[in-house]
Amino acid sequence: MSQPYAYLNGQLATNLSQVTNDLSEIAKGGKWLVIGYFEGLVLGFKFENWENGKAPTGIWNGAGKWQSNISPEQYQQLVQDAQQQIAAGDFYQVNVCHQYSSDWVEGNEISGLFHLLHSKYPSKYASLICIQDSRLTQFGIDAVNIASASPELFLKLDGNVISSSPIKGTVEPGEEFLDKDISENIMIVDLVRNDLSQICKTASIAVPQLLERMKLPNLDHLVSTVSGQLKSGIGWQEIISATFPPGSVTGAPKSSALKFIDKNEPKRDIYCGAIGWVDNESNTAELSVAIRTFWKSGTQLRFGAGAGITWGSTPEMEWLETELKANKLIEIASGPLEGNR
Repeated sequence: MSQPYAYLNGQLATNLSQVTNDLSEIAKGGKWLVIGYFEGLVLGFKFENWENGKAPTGIWNGAGKWQSNISPEQYQQLVQDAQQQIAAGDFYQVNVCHQYSSDWVEGNEISGLFHLLHSKYPSKYASLICIQDSRLTQFGIDAVNIASASPELFLKLDGNVISSSPIKGTVEPGEEFLDKDISENIMIVDLVRNDLSQICKTASIAVPQLLERMKLPNLDHLVSTVSGQLKSGIGWQEIISATFPPGSVTGAPKSSALKFIDKNEPKRDIYCGAIGWVDNESNTAELSVAIRTFWKSGTQLRFGAGAGITWGSTPEMEWLETELKANKLIEIASGPLEGNR
């Protein structure tokens, strides 16, 4: 398809009529695609047509050689730096990420990669975005090309009930979670409870799901859910202001963790941001955390991976966790990670 489109939750969105960074516009009717970039820009795309169907198909001839922006030794040093700041009391958890990139192969289409992911790494919050529109230039963006296999729910809205399901804790399939995984998840649950308390009725905050195992093709996660009832008069501007970027990919306290991330990582872009939809007719919404996500940036295909760092972290194990998260998806895109460095 040459026209802008989005495919989310089994629905194909076409006929793009509006592009805005004014979140108050999203509440004025219709159904919107929402994309949040980690550094703070949140865009709404109003599509006039949303229909059940299949995602567009495209060509995919594999990716080129993959290269991380930092070495394993540099990443492990970052983990140690984070632990020093934890010891100093600056924060008690921070998500440390790195990014893989490969040259974009001429003739490839992001929809082709999405179909590979969808068949070999099915995910609840899979999304495909392909938008080239002149209105993007005002935000410093040439185009949006995303293929996501995210397993993580950032925000869900159903009437006046809002919920979030952060993922923290990662092991190989069937293995036992460590104490560090459990404490890390609970830390982020507390952070999300605090975020939602800014926009929800105090007595309504609840944790209906705590430390449940989520099974994926190449690993298992711990996932919890926090929910609450929105205060009257709360709109998307207030919701995003209180909760974005997602707590699971920042750290706690969030403000201090973000300072560490800003100082030590390259721009994350869409990675660790949010992708989803808002439907004003049914007063529902669903946004995923943009992890396990490929995106085209200029002449490169990019993919990010990270791990939550606590005082109990082991630097080498944290690096290996990032590789565990990345390897299966990069193998789908172009072969095993080890053979593509």
